[in-house]
Amino acid sequence: MTDDSPLVLVVEDERDLAELYATWLGESYCVRSVNDGRTALDELDDEVRVVLLDRRMPDFSGDEVLDAIRDRDLDCRVAMVTAVEPDVDVIDMGFDDYLVKPVSREDLTGTVANLLARDAYDEGVRRLFSLASKKALLESESPASTLDDSEKYQQLLDDIEELRTELDDKLERFAEMDDMARVYQDIDRDSDAEE
Repeated sequence: MTDDSPLVLVVEDERDLAELYATWLGESYCVRSVNDGRTALDELDDEVRVVLLDRRMPDFSGDEVLDAIRDRDLDCRVAMVTAVEPDVDVIDMGFDDYLVKPVSREDLTGTVANLLARDAYDEGVRRLFSLASKKALLESESPASTLDDSEKYQQLLDDIEELRTELDDKLERFAEMDDMARVYQDIDRDSDAEE
């Protein structure tokens, strides 16, 4: 780890667990660790790249911290790391990933690495990753019959498909622009050759 390593904020009310996460992550990242939601809000700044956030904390819940992060328009990725089993309510939440406790070292460090990799993409692609994570989470944790009957889940599927179509259209336009750039480069080379 170096001074310019990405900063991860661990928000976990169980001190031993917070220390364990910080130890696991400390080899590769700068880590701040806090044990309640209000202190988390004080520690949030533009340096924080990833927040690992427990949902169930006394006084100020992880859900409230997540809302505050999004209200402040902070450019960080958020993973909920919690014992709360997900339900369709997670569809409306502004997190990027969701881990159900207990989590392994590999799952935690892998999630942080994946969230940091997503920063290289534009907002549309990051949103698609977030929606796809919610879909995978719900499909792994909820019975298919429950999801089939859920309007929110069906809307999630529609949103994913719409976003994929939109991104495919953008990629196609970029490819066309790239083709046009090659045509101009060829024209430019041809004119250079004539001289």
